Formats: sequence, structure tokens, C-alpha cells
Amino acid sequence: MGILKRVIAKDASVVACAADATDMISKMEQIHETSAVVTAALGRLSIAASMMGYGLKSENDSVTLRVKGGGPVGMLVAVADSYGNVKADVDQPIVELPLNAQGKLDVGGAVGIDGTLSVVKDLGLKEPYVGMVPLVSGEIAEDVAQYFATSEQTPTVCGLGVLVNPDLTVKVAGGFLIQVLPFASDACIDTIERNLKTLPPVTAMMEQGMTTEQIALRLLDGLEPNLLDEAEVHYQCDCSRERTERVLTALGKEELTKLAAEGKSVDVNCHFCKKQYTFTPEELLALCNE
Repeated sequence: MGILKRVIAKDASVVACAADATDMISKMEQIHETSAVVTAALGRLSIAASMMGYGLKSENDSVTLRVKGGGPVGMLVAVADSYGNVKADVDQPIVELPLNAQGKLDVGGAVGIDGTLSVVKDLGLKEPYVGMVPLVSGEIAEDVAQYFATSEQTPTVCGLGVLVNPDLTVKVAGGFLIQVLPFASDACIDTIERNLKTLPPVTAMMEQGMTTEQIALRLLDGLEPNLLDEAEVHYQCDCSRERTERVLTALGKEELTKLAAEGKSVDVNCHFCKKQYTFTPEELLALCNE
């Protein structure tokens, strides 16, 4: 399981969230069998989605992040519920690139910058909220911060990191969000800026043994922060046979009849968890009559 914690400044002008998503991203890597740079890219997007989903108000709310930057990885998708649980998918799970100029995994090169980050919030209304911003770097964290600044007018600092072992397993993965509310004072903003200047990368803090709560409190050091809430987060797919039946039914009677007439069972695979659902010709015909 992953751990997510939120803290709030004493005057309630700043909220910070920190997440240890190592287990969550490890499961993602195992399901999708991603190469190192794709694990880092999809992992970062999934961590961001988890923290954004946890901020939603209602139980059935969800948020979907889609990144398409024109890079070799294709489109990346991460979906989170209001508990911070995530499922994710990627067009090309295996991409191999040289390390970037800093000697790190070239996430920006894999994702590309010729495209957009779109955020779709399903809040139980007639239409979902959709926000879209051009990619800034393809490194995900900067792009998420740009989304908040542009689409939600919320000054935000985002840090995301995934360290991958030589055997392609996930060593550590985590992230943070700092969001400043409109009534925050200049002194408060100055304090946050000072904290950020000396803040190591989130994966470095995790490797040093800092807990999620310690990281969250450090983000707001000097602002007398208190723990607001916390949650366990998981890589969790909500697919089911019933949902798959609805997808097949949407094909229409003519198409289902045609599939059944071929006399072979039809396999439907979930993109997010790779689970397979099999339908016999008889079951396909039964769906026609529903």
C-alpha cells in the first residue's frame, strides 16, 4: 500500500500533500511490464493523479490525467478515485532512451513536449470538468503545476519522482503538492520559497528514511503546520464483468450477432489491469436481448 498525508499551515493559507507511492508504482510496473523510463513517466503521472483524486470531495468523484506529447511513449493515462487509488495505462510500455544531460531517465524525451496535459474531473454533474494545458517540459511535475496555475488559478508546486533499480523494479516513488490559497500573505509565500530552495528531490528524502509525514511537514516548515488527514492508497482497477458486458452491449445487436455467428468465444482485456473476460457465443446472443 502507499501512504498519502496532507498538512495545513496554522493560518490555513497553504495545504501540502506528500505521498509514498512505492508499492503502488511497483504494482503498476508489474502489470504493464514497463521499461525504466516508462515506469518513471507513468509512475509520476499516477502519483500526481492520486494526490489530485484525494482532494476531491464526493465518494464517487474521479479525476483522469491524460498526457500526449508526441514522444515515443505515446499517450499516458492515469485515473484516480476520491480515495487516491489509481489505475493507469500507456500506449508503448517499452521505450529505451539514453540518459538525459543530468544522467537521469529522460522522461521528457519519452513523453515529448509537443502536446497537452488534459485533466477530466467527473464530479457527478451532467458534464465533467475538462481542463487542458500545453506541456511545459514533458517531465510531468512542471506540467501539473502549470495546469493548476492556468486552469484552476491555484499557485502550486509539484514534485514527483520514481527511482528504478537495474532489474527494472521500483526502488522508491513519491511526490508532493503545495497549494497556496488566495489569502496567503507575502511572508508565507517567502517562507515556502525558502523551504523549496533547500528541499532535496522527493526520492532523495525517501532514500534518507524520511517518512511521508516528515516530508509533508518540511514543505511547510516555519508555518506551524498540522496534520490534516491521511490515507492508504493503492493501484486498484475497478473493472468487472458487468462493466465489460455494458461495453459489449454498446456495440449494438448487429455487431454482437455477427460476433456470435463466428462461433468463437470473445476475449476482452482490461487496459488498466490486464484482466481478461471471456464471452461465449451464447453469452453474446444473450446480451443482444437485454
